[in-house]
Amino acid sequence: MKAKLSKSLVDKLPFTQSGRIMYTDTLLNGFGLRIGKSKKVYYAEKRVNGKPVRVTIGEHGQITTEVARDEAKRMLGLMSGHSAINPNEERSKDRVKGIALLEAFDEFKSSRGYLKDRTMQDYEYAMRLYFHDWKGKALSSITREMVESKHKWIGNGHGGEAQANQAMRFLRSIFNFAIGRYGRAVISENPVEGLSLTRSWFRVERKQTLLKPHELPSLFEALDNLVKNDPSEYAETVSDYVLLLLCSGLRRLEAIKLTWDRVDFKDRSFSILDTKNRVPFALPLSDFLFDLLQARWQRRSSDYVFPGKRPNSHLVEPKRHLNKIMGLSGLSFSPHDLRRTFITIAESLDIPYYALKRLVNHKIGSDITSGYIVHDVDRLRKPMQQITIAILRNAKALPEGKVIALSGRG
Repeated sequence: MKAKLSKSLVDKLPFTQSGRIMYTDTLLNGFGLRIGKSKKVYYAEKRVNGKPVRVTIGEHGQITTEVARDEAKRMLGLMSGHSAINPNEERSKDRVKGIALLEAFDEFKSSRGYLKDRTMQDYEYAMRLYFHDWKGKALSSITREMVESKHKWIGNGHGGEAQANQAMRFLRSIFNFAIGRYGRAVISENPVEGLSLTRSWFRVERKQTLLKPHELPSLFEALDNLVKNDPSEYAETVSDYVLLLLCSGLRRLEAIKLTWDRVDFKDRSFSILDTKNRVPFALPLSDFLFDLLQARWQRRSSDYVFPGKRPNSHLVEPKRHLNKIMGLSGLSFSPHDLRRTFITIAESLDIPYYALKRLVNHKIGSDITSGYIVHDVDRLRKPMQQITIAILRNAKALPEGKVIALSGRG
């Protein structure tokens, strides 16, 4: 419908019962009014590059008809000529340029449902601890200089160099996501890349700590004393947990979350589904681990092989008992050090490269030969038994003169 839009006319026009009615102004071509069930909204409309574009100007009552007409005239001017632009696109760019770090992080989380819970917890931790003062800042306002300053601040006494590098890797991922989502026309660069260009990343040496063969007797003696001094089921659970880590090479969470339905006593094997690299794998049970899990099965009280203190919960990292073990043994180690110990002893036995990679569930790679290798549990029984025997012998935990089959079948 056409009409000479004025305040008095618009005031009198009724709201609709359903749908919308459009009025076009007779004074300014392209200026109009849209009336719905509860709102009267001014707009400007024109073709830009052959496509119709409608730009909302404002709601009647919040702006007057004359002010709306003047704004429509300006919008129509922007949409005219060789340099015509789409104001809606420009508004969208302006909105995106104003997106804050926290908003981008929330979108990042929504699109990264495949990330493991632990990884997402690490992101949350970094955001809460190191970037809390940046949450409301627009991504476009975070500069290389700000990143470099924050990186140094975390590394120099507010988390450490390794934490500083990890926090910035997380921030880099969020920026890369935002650039992919909104485009470089909106977010021109990832400010974290400045750390690479200026070679400002901290040099953090990879941890190489492990238990040496001559230290294993002290560990086994400490585990025995832990159970003797504290005859509770929980103390024995922690002791068995440490032995499984040492004699299987499992990662901490892989062992903690192991459930009885993943243990196959008939096949003398167990499987891990929730892994760091998302590749499920199965391992054979050496004789020692078979006996250890059989004993635990006989007194099981939970679906978890290593139950926690709460009903039907798994073990939570037992720091207090691990500290007791370190105190009793005089050794200092972490659960991951036990994995390194397993790998180091395996390597000293000249375990075949591909077998060792499979035992610790490391990706073998993309070389042609590895693509033809099919792994099964039986192929890993002999290596697993060899490693266990070496660990027990170093720990002086084997009876003198005892002959042990290497097949892993007893």
